[in-house]
Amino acid sequence: MNHPEQMYNYHAWANQTILGRVKELPSSVLSQVVNSSFPTIAHALSHIYAVDKMWYEVLNGTSMPEALQACILLNGEIHGSVDEYIKRFTDLSTQYSEWLRGHADLEQTTLLDNPFAGVRETSLSDIVIHVVNHGTYHRGNVSTMLRQLGHASIMNDYSLFWYQEPAQV
Repeated sequence: MNHPEQMYNYHAWANQTILGRVKELPSSVLSQVVNSSFPTIAHALSHIYAVDKMWYEVLNGTSMPEALQACILLNGEIHGSVDEYIKRFTDLSTQYSEWLRGHADLEQTTLLDNPFAGVRETSLSDIVIHVVNHGTYHRGNVSTMLRQLGHASIMNDYSLFWYQEPAQV
């Protein structure tokens, strides 16, 4: 297994870990308004999913502007249950895992036309690492939101992942 694939497996595990924690709490936690980066935990989860999906499209050859356009509505698609998020994240993780298994050379580059930053050549591995980093950042937001709502979060650090069973995707 290569490093980007290992990091993606961590990302999938960490998403399922935080979703599992939210599922343990009253269902209202998902939609409770919080004064934070996102108005609700559901909004944060939808954002993580939308960005993961957008980058998946880019990895599959869709231009970034097209991928953004195709996935922008997912950012505002708020689901009413944690189970819906679990299913969406699980399905997308399966797609990523299949894609990763089919790409031996993740140092291959692609021309990325980022509407926010410009055009640059970027390796596929850098895109995967960005997906992981973006998810880590926003899982931190979810942890903070849980605390603001009076609930403990759950540890989902990479160092804890080292001691866990691999994510089943």
